[in-house]
Amino acid sequence: MVEKAEKEKKLKKVSKKSLKTMRRTHKRHVIREKARITKYGVKGFGRNIWLSTAATVVMAITLIILFVTIVASVILTNTAEMMKDKIDITIYFKPNTTAEVLDKLTETIKQDSNIKSVETSTSEDEYKKFLAENEGSDDILNILDDEMVEMMISKMQATMRIKVYDVDNLDSIKAIVEEDELFKANTDKSMAPTYDVNRTEINTITSWARIARTGGIILAGVFLVISVLIIFSTIRMAIFSRREEIYMMKLVGADKSFIRGPFLIEAEICGVIAGVVAGTVSYFGFRFMSPKLANYGIDVTSINNILESNKLILVFLAFVLAGIIIGRISARLAVSKYLHKS
Repeated sequence: MVEKAEKEKKLKKVSKKSLKTMRRTHKRHVIREKARITKYGVKGFGRNIWLSTAATVVMAITLIILFVTIVASVILTNTAEMMKDKIDITIYFKPNTTAEVLDKLTETIKQDSNIKSVETSTSEDEYKKFLAENEGSDDILNILDDEMVEMMISKMQATMRIKVYDVDNLDSIKAIVEEDELFKANTDKSMAPTYDVNRTEINTITSWARIARTGGIILAGVFLVISVLIIFSTIRMAIFSRREEIYMMKLVGADKSFIRGPFLIEAEICGVIAGVVAGTVSYFGFRFMSPKLANYGIDVTSINNILESNKLILVFLAFVLAGIIIGRISARLAVSKYLHKS
Protein backbone atom coordinates (compact mmCIF):
# COMPACT_ATOMS: atom_id res chain seq x y z
CA MET A 1 0.00 0.00 0.00
CA VAL A 2 2.86 2.33 0.88
CA GLU A 3 4.62 1.59 -2.40
CA LYS A 4 1.40 2.18 -4.32
CA ALA A 5 0.90 5.59 -2.63
CA GLU A 6 4.50 6.59 -3.42
CA LYS A 7 4.03 5.59 -7.07
CA GLU A 8 0.86 7.70 -7.28
CA LYS A 9 2.72 10.70 -5.85
CA LYS A 10 5.52 10.26 -8.39
CA LEU A 11 2.99 9.96 -11.21
CA LYS A 12 1.27 13.16 -10.05
CA LYS A 13 4.60 15.02 -9.96
CA VAL A 14 5.48 13.73 -13.42
CA SER A 15 2.06 14.67 -14.78
CA LYS A 16 2.30 18.19 -13.30
CA LYS A 17 5.75 18.65 -14.83
CA SER A 18 4.45 17.33 -18.14
CA LEU A 19 1.52 19.72 -18.07
CA LYS A 20 3.80 22.67 -17.33
CA THR A 21 6.14 21.59 -20.11
CA MET A 22 3.20 21.18 -22.51
CA ARG A 23 1.88 24.65 -21.62
CA ARG A 24 5.27 26.26 -22.21
CA THR A 25 5.72 24.31 -25.44
CA HIS A 26 2.21 25.19 -26.59
CA LYS A 27 2.80 28.90 -25.90
CA ARG A 28 6.09 28.81 -27.81
CA HIS A 29 4.34 26.87 -30.57
CA VAL A 30 1.54 29.45 -30.84
CA ILE A 31 4.03 32.36 -30.90
CA ARG A 32 6.16 30.55 -33.48
CA GLU A 33 3.08 29.86 -35.60
CA LYS A 34 1.92 33.50 -35.44
CA ALA A 35 5.41 34.67 -36.40
CA ARG A 36 5.44 32.33 -39.40
CA ILE A 37 1.97 33.45 -40.50
CA THR A 38 3.07 37.11 -40.28
CA LYS A 39 6.28 36.35 -42.19
CA TYR A 40 4.42 34.55 -44.99
CA GLY A 41 1.84 37.37 -45.12
CA VAL A 42 4.52 40.05 -45.55
CA LYS A 43 6.20 37.98 -48.25
CA GLY A 44 2.84 37.54 -50.00
CA PHE A 45 2.24 41.29 -49.95
CA GLY A 46 5.61 41.90 -51.63
CA ARG A 47 5.12 39.05 -54.09
CA ASN A 48 1.86 40.61 -55.41
CA ILE A 49 3.04 44.20 -55.06
CA TRP A 50 1.12 45.63 -58.05
CA LEU A 51 -2.19 44.08 -57.10
CA SER A 52 -1.56 44.96 -53.46
CA THR A 53 -0.85 48.57 -54.46
CA ALA A 54 -4.06 48.77 -56.52
CA ALA A 55 -6.08 47.37 -53.61
CA THR A 56 -4.43 49.81 -51.21
CA VAL A 57 -5.12 52.83 -53.45
CA VAL A 58 -8.81 51.95 -53.93
CA MET A 59 -9.20 51.32 -50.20
CA ALA A 60 -7.53 54.67 -49.41
CA ILE A 61 -9.93 56.46 -51.80
CA THR A 62 -12.86 54.75 -50.07
CA LEU A 63 -11.66 55.91 -46.64
CA ILE A 64 -11.10 59.47 -47.91
CA ILE A 65 -14.63 59.59 -49.33
CA LEU A 66 -16.00 58.37 -45.99
CA PHE A 67 -14.04 61.13 -44.23
CA VAL A 68 -15.26 63.79 -46.67
CA THR A 69 -18.85 62.58 -46.23
CA ILE A 70 -18.69 62.81 -42.45
CA VAL A 71 -16.90 66.18 -42.46
CA ALA A 72 -19.24 67.73 -45.07
CA SER A 73 -22.29 66.59 -43.14
CA VAL A 74 -20.93 67.92 -39.82
CA ILE A 75 -19.74 71.33 -41.05
CA LEU A 76 -22.85 72.04 -43.13
CA THR A 77 -25.14 71.05 -40.25
CA ASN A 78 -23.10 73.22 -37.85
CA THR A 79 -23.23 76.12 -40.33
CA ALA A 80 -27.02 75.89 -40.55
CA GLU A 81 -27.27 75.83 -36.74
CA MET A 82 -24.87 78.79 -36.49
CA MET A 83 -27.03 80.79 -38.89
CA LYS A 84 -30.13 79.88 -36.91
CA ASP A 85 -28.46 81.14 -33.73
CA LYS A 86 -27.68 84.49 -35.41
CA ILE A 87 -31.23 85.01 -36.65
CA ASP A 88 -33.30 87.58 -34.82
CA ILE A 89 -36.86 88.63 -35.57
CA THR A 90 -37.31 92.39 -35.80
CA ILE A 91 -40.72 93.90 -35.08
CA TYR A 92 -41.18 97.57 -36.03
CA PHE A 93 -43.30 99.94 -33.96
CA LYS A 94 -44.62 103.41 -34.64
CA PRO A 95 -42.11 106.28 -34.22
CA ASN A 96 -41.90 107.75 -30.74
CA THR A 97 -43.27 104.61 -29.05
CA THR A 98 -42.21 105.14 -25.44
CA ALA A 99 -39.88 102.92 -23.42
CA GLU A 100 -42.74 102.15 -21.00
CA VAL A 101 -44.88 100.77 -23.82
CA LEU A 102 -41.94 98.75 -25.13
CA ASP A 103 -41.44 97.26 -21.67
CA LYS A 104 -45.09 96.14 -21.56
CA LEU A 105 -44.75 94.66 -25.04
CA THR A 106 -41.62 92.81 -23.89
CA GLU A 107 -43.46 91.32 -20.90
CA THR A 108 -46.24 90.13 -23.23
CA ILE A 109 -43.94 88.51 -25.81
CA LYS A 110 -41.79 86.83 -23.13
CA GLN A 111 -44.79 84.72 -22.14
CA ASP A 112 -44.02 82.56 -25.17
CA SER A 113 -41.74 79.63 -24.24
CA ASN A 114 -39.85 79.88 -27.56
CA ILE A 115 -38.43 83.31 -26.67
CA LYS A 116 -34.72 83.27 -25.92
CA SER A 117 -34.07 87.00 -25.50
CA VAL A 118 -35.75 90.34 -26.26
CA GLU A 119 -34.05 93.66 -26.94
CA THR A 120 -36.03 96.87 -27.52
CA SER A 121 -34.96 100.20 -28.94
CA THR A 122 -36.81 103.54 -28.96
CA SER A 123 -36.68 106.03 -31.84
CA GLU A 124 -33.94 107.95 -30.00
CA ASP A 125 -31.94 104.75 -29.56
CA GLU A 126 -32.30 104.00 -33.27
CA TYR A 127 -30.99 107.48 -34.10
CA LYS A 128 -27.95 106.91 -31.84
CA LYS A 129 -27.29 103.62 -33.69
CA PHE A 130 -27.50 105.51 -36.97
CA LEU A 131 -24.86 107.98 -35.73
CA ALA A 132 -22.61 105.14 -34.57
CA GLU A 133 -22.89 103.34 -37.93
CA ASN A 134 -22.02 106.54 -39.82
CA GLU A 135 -19.35 107.80 -37.42
CA GLY A 136 -16.75 107.99 -40.17
CA SER A 137 -19.06 109.68 -42.73
CA ASP A 138 -18.37 113.39 -42.12
CA ASP A 139 -20.46 114.42 -45.15
CA ILE A 140 -23.61 112.93 -43.61
CA LEU A 141 -22.99 114.12 -40.04
CA ASN A 142 -22.12 117.71 -41.09
CA ILE A 143 -25.49 118.32 -42.74
CA LEU A 144 -27.50 117.25 -39.68
CA ASP A 145 -28.88 120.29 -37.90
CA ASP A 146 -31.29 120.29 -34.94
CA GLU A 147 -34.37 120.47 -37.13
CA MET A 148 -33.24 117.56 -39.29
CA VAL A 149 -32.36 115.49 -36.21
CA GLU A 150 -35.86 116.00 -34.78
CA MET A 151 -37.40 115.08 -38.12
CA MET A 152 -35.32 111.90 -38.38
CA ILE A 153 -36.23 110.82 -34.85
CA SER A 154 -39.91 111.47 -35.54
CA LYS A 155 -39.73 109.19 -38.60
CA MET A 156 -37.65 106.36 -37.11
CA GLN A 157 -39.53 103.32 -35.91
CA ALA A 158 -38.95 101.86 -32.48
CA THR A 159 -37.89 98.24 -32.71
CA MET A 160 -38.02 94.94 -30.84
CA ARG A 161 -35.40 92.31 -31.71
CA ILE A 162 -36.23 88.78 -30.64
CA LYS A 163 -34.03 85.70 -30.54
CA VAL A 164 -35.81 82.35 -30.38
CA TYR A 165 -34.85 78.77 -29.55
CA ASP A 166 -36.56 77.24 -32.59
CA VAL A 167 -36.72 79.34 -35.77
CA ASP A 168 -38.94 76.72 -37.39
CA ASN A 169 -41.71 77.22 -34.85
CA LEU A 170 -42.83 80.87 -34.96
CA ASP A 171 -46.61 80.44 -35.17
CA SER A 172 -47.23 81.28 -31.49
CA ILE A 173 -45.08 84.44 -31.74
CA LYS A 174 -46.89 85.52 -34.90
CA ALA A 175 -50.20 84.99 -33.12
CA ILE A 176 -49.17 87.32 -30.25
CA VAL A 177 -47.95 90.05 -32.64
CA GLU A 178 -51.06 89.86 -34.82
CA GLU A 179 -53.74 89.36 -32.14
CA ASP A 180 -52.57 91.12 -28.95
CA GLU A 181 -54.29 94.53 -28.63
CA LEU A 182 -51.20 96.39 -27.41
CA PHE A 183 -49.12 95.03 -30.30
CA LYS A 184 -51.87 95.85 -32.82
CA ALA A 185 -52.09 99.42 -31.50
CA ASN A 186 -48.35 100.12 -31.71
CA THR A 187 -47.04 98.01 -34.63
CA ASP A 188 -45.99 99.99 -37.69
CA LYS A 189 -48.06 98.58 -40.55
CA SER A 190 -45.64 99.89 -43.20
CA MET A 191 -42.81 97.58 -42.00
CA ALA A 192 -43.59 93.87 -41.70
CA PRO A 193 -41.77 91.80 -39.03
CA THR A 194 -38.71 89.96 -40.39
CA TYR A 195 -39.84 86.39 -39.77
CA ASP A 196 -38.33 84.86 -42.90
CA VAL A 197 -34.99 86.68 -43.24
CA ASN A 198 -32.19 84.17 -44.07
CA ARG A 199 -34.76 81.37 -44.28
CA THR A 200 -33.78 80.56 -47.89
CA GLU A 201 -30.07 80.42 -47.04
CA ILE A 202 -30.68 78.13 -44.04
CA ASN A 203 -32.90 75.79 -46.08
CA THR A 204 -30.25 75.68 -48.83
CA ILE A 205 -27.43 74.78 -46.42
CA THR A 206 -29.61 72.18 -44.70
CA SER A 207 -30.36 70.64 -48.10
CA TRP A 208 -26.63 70.61 -48.94
CA ALA A 209 -25.92 68.81 -45.67
CA ARG A 210 -28.57 66.21 -46.50
CA ILE A 211 -27.26 65.78 -50.06
CA ALA A 212 -23.65 65.55 -48.87
CA ARG A 213 -24.61 62.90 -46.31
CA THR A 214 -26.71 60.81 -48.72
CA GLY A 215 -24.49 61.23 -51.80
CA GLY A 216 -21.33 60.62 -49.80
CA ILE A 217 -22.71 57.41 -48.28
CA ILE A 218 -23.72 56.13 -51.74
CA LEU A 219 -20.33 57.04 -53.25
CA ALA A 220 -18.45 55.53 -50.31
CA GLY A 221 -20.58 52.40 -50.62
CA VAL A 222 -19.70 52.07 -54.30
CA PHE A 223 -15.97 52.42 -53.64
CA LEU A 224 -16.27 50.08 -50.66
CA VAL A 225 -17.70 47.37 -52.93
CA ILE A 226 -14.97 48.06 -55.51
CA SER A 227 -12.20 47.85 -52.90
CA VAL A 228 -13.66 44.61 -51.48
CA LEU A 229 -13.80 43.11 -54.98
CA ILE A 230 -10.22 44.17 -55.78
CA ILE A 231 -8.88 42.74 -52.51
CA PHE A 232 -10.99 39.63 -53.09
CA SER A 233 -9.48 39.24 -56.58
CA THR A 234 -5.97 39.94 -55.26
CA ILE A 235 -6.25 37.22 -52.65
CA ARG A 236 -7.82 34.78 -55.12
CA MET A 237 -4.94 35.33 -57.55
CA ALA A 238 -2.44 34.89 -54.71
CA ILE A 239 -4.18 31.63 -53.74
CA PHE A 240 -4.09 30.43 -57.36
CA SER A 241 -0.39 31.21 -57.74
CA ARG A 242 0.35 29.35 -54.48
CA ARG A 243 -2.08 26.47 -54.91
CA GLU A 244 0.71 23.84 -54.95
CA GLU A 245 2.23 25.35 -51.81
CA ILE A 246 -1.19 25.28 -50.09
CA TYR A 247 -1.68 21.66 -51.25
CA MET A 248 1.62 20.68 -49.64
CA MET A 249 0.61 22.44 -46.43
CA LYS A 250 -2.55 20.35 -46.32
CA LEU A 251 -0.59 17.16 -46.92
CA VAL A 252 1.67 17.83 -43.92
CA GLY A 253 -1.38 18.53 -41.74
CA ALA A 254 -1.56 22.33 -41.66
CA ASP A 255 -4.92 23.48 -40.33
CA LYS A 256 -7.19 26.00 -42.04
CA SER A 257 -6.22 28.85 -39.72
CA PHE A 258 -2.54 28.49 -40.71
CA ILE A 259 -3.43 28.45 -44.41
CA ARG A 260 -5.82 31.41 -44.05
CA GLY A 261 -3.51 33.47 -41.83
CA PRO A 262 -0.96 34.81 -44.35
CA PHE A 263 -3.70 36.02 -46.70
CA LEU A 264 -5.43 37.85 -43.84
CA ILE A 265 -2.10 39.45 -42.88
CA GLU A 266 -1.57 40.48 -46.50
CA ALA A 267 -4.98 42.18 -46.63
CA GLU A 268 -4.45 43.81 -43.23
CA ILE A 269 -1.16 45.31 -44.43
CA CYS A 270 -3.11 46.86 -47.32
CA GLY A 271 -5.60 48.21 -44.77
CA VAL A 272 -2.94 49.71 -42.51
CA ILE A 273 -1.13 51.44 -45.39
CA ALA A 274 -4.46 52.65 -46.86
CA GLY A 275 -5.51 54.01 -43.45
CA VAL A 276 -2.26 55.93 -42.97
CA VAL A 277 -2.35 57.32 -46.52
CA ALA A 278 -6.04 58.26 -46.32
CA GLY A 279 -5.57 59.88 -42.89
CA THR A 280 -2.59 61.92 -44.06
CA VAL A 281 -4.29 63.08 -47.28
CA SER A 282 -7.51 63.92 -45.40
CA TYR A 283 -5.67 65.85 -42.67
CA PHE A 284 -3.59 68.05 -44.97
CA GLY A 285 -6.46 68.40 -47.45
CA PHE A 286 -8.79 69.71 -44.75
CA ARG A 287 -6.12 72.01 -43.29
CA PHE A 288 -5.66 73.47 -46.78
CA MET A 289 -9.40 73.90 -47.41
CA SER A 290 -10.60 75.05 -43.97
CA PRO A 291 -9.49 78.74 -44.29
CA LYS A 292 -11.21 78.96 -47.69
CA LEU A 293 -14.38 77.39 -46.31
CA ALA A 294 -14.32 79.74 -43.30
CA ASN A 295 -14.13 82.74 -45.65
CA TYR A 296 -17.48 81.66 -47.11
CA GLY A 297 -19.06 81.57 -43.65
CA ILE A 298 -18.93 77.78 -43.27
CA ASP A 299 -18.40 76.67 -39.68
CA VAL A 300 -15.30 74.43 -39.57
CA THR A 301 -14.58 75.00 -35.87
CA SER A 302 -15.62 71.59 -34.57
CA ILE A 303 -13.51 69.65 -37.10
CA ASN A 304 -10.53 71.99 -36.59
CA ASN A 305 -10.74 71.47 -32.83
CA ILE A 306 -10.52 67.69 -33.32
CA LEU A 307 -7.65 67.81 -35.83
CA GLU A 308 -5.64 70.27 -33.72
CA SER A 309 -5.95 68.29 -30.48
CA ASN A 310 -4.80 64.93 -29.11
CA LYS A 311 -7.88 63.40 -30.77
CA LEU A 312 -5.98 63.49 -34.08
CA ILE A 313 -4.34 60.20 -33.03
CA LEU A 314 -7.80 58.67 -32.62
CA VAL A 315 -8.74 59.89 -36.11
CA PHE A 316 -5.71 58.13 -37.62
CA LEU A 317 -6.46 55.01 -35.58
CA ALA A 318 -10.03 55.07 -36.91
CA PHE A 319 -8.70 55.24 -40.49
CA VAL A 320 -6.31 52.33 -39.89
CA LEU A 321 -8.94 50.25 -38.07
CA ALA A 322 -11.45 50.81 -40.89
CA GLY A 323 -8.82 49.75 -43.44
CA ILE A 324 -7.97 46.60 -41.46
CA ILE A 325 -11.65 45.65 -41.15
CA ILE A 326 -12.30 46.13 -44.89
CA GLY A 327 -9.17 44.15 -45.81
CA ARG A 328 -9.83 41.34 -43.34
CA ILE A 329 -13.45 40.86 -44.39
CA SER A 330 -12.49 40.81 -48.09
CA ALA A 331 -9.64 38.34 -47.56
CA ARG A 332 -11.71 36.11 -45.31
CA LEU A 333 -14.44 35.86 -47.97
CA ALA A 334 -11.88 34.94 -50.64
CA VAL A 335 -10.03 32.35 -48.56
CA SER A 336 -13.18 30.81 -47.07
CA LYS A 337 -14.60 30.31 -50.56
CA TYR A 338 -11.42 28.51 -51.63
CA LEU A 339 -11.21 26.38 -48.48
CA HIS A 340 -14.83 25.29 -48.80
CA LYS A 341 -14.27 24.31 -52.45
CA SER A 342 -11.13 22.37 -51.65
